[in-house]
Amino acid sequence: MVSKDFIELEDKYGAHNYHPLPVVLSKGEGVFVWDVEGEKYFDFLSAYSAVNQGHCHPKIINTLVEQAKTLTLTSRAFYNDALGPYEKYITEYFGYDKVLPMNSGAEADETALKLCRRWAYDKKGIPENEAKIIVCEGNFHGRTITIISMSTDPDSYKGFGPYTPGFEVIPYNNLEALEKALEDPNVAGFLVEPIQGEAGVFVPDDGYLKKAYDLCKAKNVLFIADEVQTGIARTGKLLACEHENVRPDILILGKALSGGVLPVSAVLADDDIMLVIKPGEHGSTFGGNPLACKVAVSALEVVKEEKLAERAEKLGMLFRNELAKINSPMIELIRGKGLLNAIVIKPTNGKQAWDVCVKMKENGLLAKPTHQHIIRFAPPLVITEEQILEAVGIIKKSLEEM
Repeated sequence: MVSKDFIELEDKYGAHNYHPLPVVLSKGEGVFVWDVEGEKYFDFLSAYSAVNQGHCHPKIINTLVEQAKTLTLTSRAFYNDALGPYEKYITEYFGYDKVLPMNSGAEADETALKLCRRWAYDKKGIPENEAKIIVCEGNFHGRTITIISMSTDPDSYKGFGPYTPGFEVIPYNNLEALEKALEDPNVAGFLVEPIQGEAGVFVPDDGYLKKAYDLCKAKNVLFIADEVQTGIARTGKLLACEHENVRPDILILGKALSGGVLPVSAVLADDDIMLVIKPGEHGSTFGGNPLACKVAVSALEVVKEEKLAERAEKLGMLFRNELAKINSPMIELIRGKGLLNAIVIKPTNGKQAWDVCVKMKENGLLAKPTHQHIIRFAPPLVITEEQILEAVGIIKKSLEEM
C-alpha cells in the first residue's frame, strides 16, 4: 500500500473531523518522521507539542515496554504500586499538594472546571449553580460540549448547542476587561492559556499574567492555567507561567506529560482546593493507570536530565532570529516564545498558509496552518542548533518557491 491507499481508507471509513496534510507517517525518531514511501521529514508540529521529548525517546519507550509487560490497568477501584510514587513525584516536581490524574487535555480542563465550581460553593460561599468562570476570546481548551460552550471559534461551537452556561468571555490580553468582569461576586475562576497556541501562538504582553493573577487574588478568584500545550518546557521554562513567576491555583497539564506515548493529563492544586472533591464525585477508569504513571515519570525525568527548557529558550531565540532574516512578502509577522512559534502569512498570488505547508512538506518539513493564515512551528525540544538552521533553510526555500 502507498500513501494514496491509506488516505482513501481514512476517507472511506473514518469520520471527516480532521483535514490532515497529505502525508502518511509510519515511523518517528527524535525530530524526524518518515512516510510510508520512506521519505524523511522534520516534524515541526510535535503532535501539537505532545512530543517535546522527541519521537520514541528510548528511555520513555523502555519504561512503557517494561510496565506494559507487568501491569497496565487496575482502575481506581483498587490501589496499585505505580500511582502513589507518581503522585509524589509530580506534585514535588511542580510544587503542589495534590494531583488528580486524567487522560486527555480536555478531561483535565473539565476536571479543573468542576474543581473550581465546587470550591466556589464550599469555600467561597457562592450560591449553588451561580458560579461563573471567566475565559478568553480565542481560547482553545478542547472540544467537549462544556468547553465549546466557552469557545469563540465557530468551527468549534456552531451547530452543537444548547451550550453549558456559567462562562463569561472577555478579550485575551486585556486587563481592563478582566478587572471589570471580576467585579461580579459570583466569579469563581479565571481560566487562561499563558500563550494561546491554537489561536496562532498569541503571546500576551509582558506582565499580563502576573497582573491578571494579582487581580484574581484581590477578588478571591482562582487563577487556572491551561498549560496543556505551553507546559513541560515548551516555551523555555518548565511552565509558561514561570516567565512571570506566577503559580496558578489550578494547573492543567497534558500532551508532553507522556512524551507523546499515550494519553496522560493531570490537574494540580493545593489541599484547600483539591480536597473539595470527595470519593465518587469525579474519576476516570484509565486515569492514574500504572502504565501512564510510569511513563509520565520517565517523561518528566527526560525534561530535567536533558535540560529541555533551557534548550527551548536558547534555540527558540535562534529560530526567530533566523526566520527574521528571510525576505519574503508572505511573512507578515513572527511571534513566539521558546520553541512555540508562528508566522502570520500574508496571502500572495492566491497562495495561503495551507499552500506554504504543502510546499514545505515537499521540501522535507511538516507544519500545519491554524486559522488559515498562521503557521505554527513547534519542533521536538531535542532538536539541535544545526537542525534548526537546516529547517529554517527549508522554510526559506519553500517561501521563495511560492
